Amino acid sequence: MADSIELDALWEDFHRVVNMTSAELAAWLRVRDAGEAAEPLPEEAGTPTGQHVLAILQKRRTDLTDDDVRVMHRVVDTVGDLVDMEDEPEPETAAGDTRRRHRLMTLGHDPLKP
Repeated sequence: MADSIELDALWEDFHRVVNMTSAELAAWLRVRDAGEAAEPLPEEAGTPTGQHVLAILQKRRTDLTDDDVRVMHRVVDTVGDLVDMEDEPEPETAAGDTRRRHRLMTLGHDPLKP
């Protein structure tokens, strides 16, 4: 596991890029997977990474596993690659890119959220 200073920085970065609450993310994952014929169980909705992000949001920093740390790094890197966090596009611009927004929301980042 990463040392304490690195873990503190990762924890802050993760919670900076994951701007959805656990309730918002859980609801999004359920909506995303809802289909005409069937809907998965709530704890099985969404991608494995989305479910892992949700689980991390419900943990304390001291309870993180090595796998949690790997997922947190991946989420921070992916959101960082897809979004310029310092110069986030205006909501009108971002709203047109629905696929990008939905991909980010699956990771817990809603680009339209202030």
